[in-house]
Amino acid sequence: MDRRYKEVAKQIIELIESGEFAPGSRLPGERELAERLGVSRVTVREAEIALEAQGYIAVKTGSGVYVRPRRPADLSPLTEVDAFELTTVRAVVEAESAALAALNMPSESLVLLEETMRVMAGNDEAAEEADERFHLLIAENSGSPIIEHFVRTLWRMRNEAPRVVQVYSNVCKSGFEDRIEEHRAVYDAIRNRDPNAARLAMREHFSRLFEAMLAAEETEAIVQLRRKALQHRDRFKLSVQHGAA
Repeated sequence: MDRRYKEVAKQIIELIESGEFAPGSRLPGERELAERLGVSRVTVREAEIALEAQGYIAVKTGSGVYVRPRRPADLSPLTEVDAFELTTVRAVVEAESAALAALNMPSESLVLLEETMRVMAGNDEAAEEADERFHLLIAENSGSPIIEHFVRTLWRMRNEAPRVVQVYSNVCKSGFEDRIEEHRAVYDAIRNRDPNAARLAMREHFSRLFEAMLAAEETEAIVQLRRKALQHRDRFKLSVQHGAA
């Protein structure tokens, strides 16, 4: 896929936000846009696929492409999403993202992917950022603008939804060395151009994440039960003391 579609999509967004393409208006046809922006019609078509996935435009069969009204809800992540539900979706989408990247990722992006693993080995704040970059790099090189958009949106939820942030923060405090090995398995499969192995390696990564999340939830539940038990015991002691008095 021609990577120029990203720049074309950005140009169209700028035209929308400037008011030249007003909400509800019909975009010029592919040929006209291609001539105006100096690209092929195929690149315009790919850009429109990405813009539709992002909610900027709506394609109406037999009618044309129209600018969608931009509501605040269109721009906000789902903040009430459950961590386990989000991880389930991530496992499906990112496994296919990895399989496609094994077929499409160029050598220069493989170098960048390997660099993120080196940073991850530091096990610090930069390592967490490198973890995200690892997954986004794979999505960017999947060859699908829709998958790339989905993965970016899922990561926004992962970073901004309070319930998800809490669960993931508990998980990321441990299992650091396992995470490095899991990412290495994904990288090796992509480097070897093996989509099935890449898909499986990413699924294994999320399988371990599920187990870690369950363990963290069980630990938190035990802590909460102990806290409540201590509170009840203190109240019982207090009531006994008052009764004796």
